[in-house]
Amino acid sequence: MTDRHSALGWPVLLAVALLAAPVRAEDVTVFAAASLTDAMTEIEPLFEDAGPHDLTVVLAGSSVLARQIQAGAPADIFLSANPDWMDVLQDDGLIAKGTRRDLLGNRLVLVAHDPDVPPIEIGPETDLGALLGGGRLAMALVDAVPAGLYGKAALQALGLWSGIEAQVVQSDNVRAALALVATGEAPLGIVYATDAEAQPRVTVAGTFPAESHPPIVYPVAAIAGRAGPAEAAFLDFLATDDARAAFERQGFSVMTD
Repeated sequence: MTDRHSALGWPVLLAVALLAAPVRAEDVTVFAAASLTDAMTEIEPLFEDAGPHDLTVVLAGSSVLARQIQAGAPADIFLSANPDWMDVLQDDGLIAKGTRRDLLGNRLVLVAHDPDVPPIEIGPETDLGALLGGGRLAMALVDAVPAGLYGKAALQALGLWSGIEAQVVQSDNVRAALALVATGEAPLGIVYATDAEAQPRVTVAGTFPAESHPPIVYPVAAIAGRAGPAEAAFLDFLATDDARAAFERQGFSVMTD
């Protein structure tokens, strides 16, 4: 009688065993822009429920996160609030080839602490100084953090920057700038539309014209040397209907290839 194992052949048995083996659970560490706080709070359990992997999310300004990655921080995925910081890491050879793509879009808005603020059509004639009434305009760091960079670019394009520069108070990230307006420490602030939507204690006074600043684009990529199966699973998950719905619930526009 022929031995059953011999008939099947060990290579076939090995292949069957490998296919039947469960995927090894791994932890994926995502460095994400602070403006993604609420979206990533939704994404984390959705991703973990969809497969065996665990997700750890580190939130801060994109500039801070990029510099930490440059210094060797153990990030697996970087989700930046603008392409520039992703470009910096890519130029340094720190982005895994073939993993980068543009994921999300956003809008830039002027928010107020006063819930009764009248709607403002933001343009070259807008008198921000009068609207501030001697108070401060809260912004993320205007020379480093994407929300601050976009905000400064918009104000410069509209010819408003020089008139209010001295009244700008800068924060480490956009959520910190939002908090200054929410608590009333600053009467006005410039943040993303998604941040305003997440904070009930601020009111959107106006939206900056799209042409007044570069397009707000959130790219995502795996970090070089860390693009394994778990990281690939997370990047794939970001293209699912569940992820799209989570981002859209937070006010982001989801970009398609």
